[in-house]
Amino acid sequence: MNEPTLWRTELWHPLTLHFPIALLLFATVAKMVAVVLKGEQEVFWQKVGSLLLFVGGATVWLAVYTGDMAEGIVARKICDPTILKRHESASLTMAWLFTTAVALQLLLAFRLVKVYQKTIRLLTLLLMLVGSGYLIYAGHLGAQVVYEQGGGVNVPPSDCAGY
Repeated sequence: MNEPTLWRTELWHPLTLHFPIALLLFATVAKMVAVVLKGEQEVFWQKVGSLLLFVGGATVWLAVYTGDMAEGIVARKICDPTILKRHESASLTMAWLFTTAVALQLLLAFRLVKVYQKTIRLLTLLLMLVGSGYLIYAGHLGAQVVYEQGGGVNVPPSDCAGY
């Protein structure tokens, strides 16, 4: 009989990665909306984007951690481990881009920078846009690992014994 699903650590990764995906993409959209607005609406969307960025920036590292846990198991099952390595590389690049954006946003939030605030906001948005591109690419590669390579998928025996 198979071990309980809860103990299959390769399954913890898909449980933790969907939060940062949604949060970071919505943070990027909110920051883009703020760029085209003025006054109170701009401030509101900047705050929404910042909040989503902070929470997404924290949870992205949980997804990276669970991905590292899954790698040792999944790498033994798949036919082309280079896809898994590209997925890991793109994910780490994305995580660092958003972490840098979080750091810049914290400089603004705590008013540690008095000058170049608009430049820092623009740089933050650019990092988030590039990070979103890497996020989409890493997600595409992750889907290839799971759906084309069978990574993390438990294939039952042909007689379905144990179910």
